[in-house]
Amino acid sequence: MRRIALFGEDFAHQEIIGALVRRIADEAGVAVRLDWRSATGGRPLLAKEFERFLRDLERQSGPSPDLVVIATDANCVGLNQREREIPARSLAFPVATAIPDPHVERWLLLDGAAFKAVFGAGCDAPDMKCARDRYKEQLIQAMRNAGVAPSLGGIEYAADIVRQMDLERAAQADRSFKRFTDALRSAFRSWR
Repeated sequence: MRRIALFGEDFAHQEIIGALVRRIADEAGVAVRLDWRSATGGRPLLAKEFERFLRDLERQSGPSPDLVVIATDANCVGLNQREREIPARSLAFPVATAIPDPHVERWLLLDGAAFKAVFGAGCDAPDMKCARDRYKEQLIQAMRNAGVAPSLGGIEYAADIVRQMDLERAAQADRSFKRFTDALRSAFRSWR
């Protein structure tokens, strides 16, 4: 079983990124154990937790994780800029970054057919605008249009949507999604 340590800004990252990691691992035939290290507190806390994690790994004699996933929204600064902000070091394990551009909720709207399979009605393809809470609101509205009243902003259905997604179609629609899923597949292939 491969151990994956994950860092995310919030509950949405934990649910969506976790579902994607499990789905792609299943497709690759790789057994994984997810170990969430940070799932609340936003990007500033995420960076501090990641630095603390790296210091702890340097001091310990136990095994390192097989993969580390860091999830943080691009938040309108751009995918490449956010990637450069992640602490870079020579690490004994691979790191995959999940940087939804601009926000992770947008990823749940990339495949209208998956949305329809889960809720009985599709959703409009998301545009690419930079506005705080735009995709949270679009996700909630799409669910309401399908007759569903989301209690946690729709994030509670993330695993259901991800299970139904055509990952290739979603990757064609969103560069940040493609970058993350390609990185995961590459890591999982190297373990076989």
